[in-house]
Amino acid sequence: MAQEEKILVIERRILEQIGTFQGVTFDVESYIHRIFSRGVPRFMPRSLAEENPDYKQLIPYVIMCYQGKYLSYVRGKRAGETRLVGNRSIGIGGHINPIDDMPLFNDHFYATYHAAVEREVAEEVSVQTPYADRIVALLNDESNEVGRVHLGIVHYWNLDAPSVEKREQMITQMTFMTPEELRQVRDSLETWSSLCLERLYEMAERWSSGFKIDTQ
Repeated sequence: MAQEEKILVIERRILEQIGTFQGVTFDVESYIHRIFSRGVPRFMPRSLAEENPDYKQLIPYVIMCYQGKYLSYVRGKRAGETRLVGNRSIGIGGHINPIDDMPLFNDHFYATYHAAVEREVAEEVSVQTPYADRIVALLNDESNEVGRVHLGIVHYWNLDAPSVEKREQMITQMTFMTPEELRQVRDSLETWSSLCLERLYEMAERWSSGFKIDTQ
């Protein structure tokens, strides 16, 4: 029997202690330091987390930008989150799993997390250009069943070139789009992407001062 997938979560009460919000928040450091405090993040079986709003699944949500255009794609039928199939997205990422025997509760967890983010992105797309990564925001949406059990950590990658190729079959219709082009297809955007769309300018402005993960 295949072992059930385990995913990284925090208890909802942790989010409530810091301050629950709806949509996008740019108060990154207040949340990141608390979320990644020793003893706060933990792994649990995905089946227990998916329908239990007492926990928030931590999801890195990587937005890739090249000269004002944003990587966009449609989630195909093979998407891991079936409730998002057919929606257009500007975020790459997924659940964080306990692999590579990397320790979770130690002083080097940022390095563990950073490696997990890069691994998740690499499973879906091949980024064939240098880039600079900053955490610029967090995402929370209590308006639907998917959002209630997830918390997004928004990474903004500034690419040196638009050199990205898909790896996963669930990635379809991949292209770089301007914010205006994305607004024209807003009805097709998944909720997190729609929430980010009107804040892309602020994210770009905050990139230079965004949270840089210390992997040392």
